[in-house]
Amino acid sequence: MQILPAIDLRGGKCVNLVQGIATQETVFSDAPVEMALRWQAEGAEYLHLVDLDGAFQGESANLHIVGEIIAALEIPVQLGGGIRSMERLDAVLALGVDRAILGTVALKQPDFVKQACAKYGARIAVGIDARDGMVATDGWLEVSQKPAVEFAQEMAEVQTLIYTDIKSDGMLKGPNVDTTADIVKAVSANVIASGGVTSLADITALKQIGASGAIIGRALYTGDLSLPDAIAAAS
Repeated sequence: MQILPAIDLRGGKCVNLVQGIATQETVFSDAPVEMALRWQAEGAEYLHLVDLDGAFQGESANLHIVGEIIAALEIPVQLGGGIRSMERLDAVLALGVDRAILGTVALKQPDFVKQACAKYGARIAVGIDARDGMVATDGWLEVSQKPAVEFAQEMAEVQTLIYTDIKSDGMLKGPNVDTTADIVKAVSANVIASGGVTSLADITALKQIGASGAIIGRALYTGDLSLPDAIAAAS
């Protein structure tokens, strides 16, 4: 299982939101490139980037920083947040992003996912962000009536799914292992877990249910979890 440190970008800084609430923001660094280099130096094999401005506003002011991170690193990155058109998808992947994560557009325009996968194959991932089991969109501001597991099954073209439990995100109380397990069982795609991963026991639990990866954000920044320890537990 792969460990993916998270860098959430907002206003050009590394931040973390509690349960995705914009007013519940902690700024951990105003030097995202340095933070990315730190995670690479500590053993990360893959980096997870989120453009929060893109997620909330549908367009990004952070792509230049994403480009700087990619240029500085030797490891691949994936990026989610505000990628809702083919033009934006093309631009993100041309920038050197290894995998682009489609979220809101995947639920609202499933045909777009098919087009994206036909064009870019494994470089397309779908983010399933759920509150109480239902898929949320638009920076988690809207909650649909679509169950997360059902939505995962509909995304049959996609090779990588990223499941985030919104209530767990930023809470440091552990991930939603049960729903992650349900999604792993329901699809053939790789499933990366996100939201609330805080301890080595969390990593072991996700590994046991067959998750292909775990994204860790706040716990790395607070020191609740060290990246080398997390990687060791996952391997």
